Amino acid sequence: MADTFQHKGLRQKLVQLLRQKGISDEAVLEAINRVPRHEFMDSGFIRFSYRDQAFPIGAGQTISQPYTVAFQTSLLQVKPLEKVLEIGTGSGYQTAVLMELGAKVFTIERQRELFISAQQMLPALGYSPQFFYGDGFIGLPSYGPFDKILITAGAPYIPEKLKEQLKTGGRMVIPVGTEDRQSMQVVDKKSDDEFETSTHGDFVFVPLLKGKSG
Repeated sequence: MADTFQHKGLRQKLVQLLRQKGISDEAVLEAINRVPRHEFMDSGFIRFSYRDQAFPIGAGQTISQPYTVAFQTSLLQVKPLEKVLEIGTGSGYQTAVLMELGAKVFTIERQRELFISAQQMLPALGYSPQFFYGDGFIGLPSYGPFDKILITAGAPYIPEKLKEQLKTGGRMVIPVGTEDRQSMQVVDKKSDDEFETSTHGDFVFVPLLKGKSG
């Protein structure tokens, strides 16, 4: 599908809305302005692509609300060439935003349907992360440590295995809580066994599940 002047105009309006809602990281806003969100939507929802809403993408999952993507990405404080582990590829939209910021993205998805779809979609749009089909709770220990880790589903707790895969000085952003509400937590790794955690508001994500799903 073409990225038309209309799409670009709608993205600019979306960015203005995100700015009004308190997103101030200009690099993140510019990344969102460059990513064609309509390409990641099911055909029935394309006309809603640039509304600040989440929408279904199949396999019981959603493409996140743009505000949530912007908020999480701003908290992550991504710098160019950093290694970023993304737990939950989903539609691939968040992956594209991270890559627009210059990150080297390693993205893991447990739903085979979404894994295959993202593998086809992202390279077709010019994004080439490293894709993995697997369990987000385990992460990718053989590819770590990572500068940053981003979890895009609600976790019941912060997995120790993911904390171990952070570099010293690294940061993890993860929504933690029950299935119906999570608090956005930032985990900064100060040393091998010292972590500092802060909380940044309440959100609702689909749950982070263990294992792979066919």
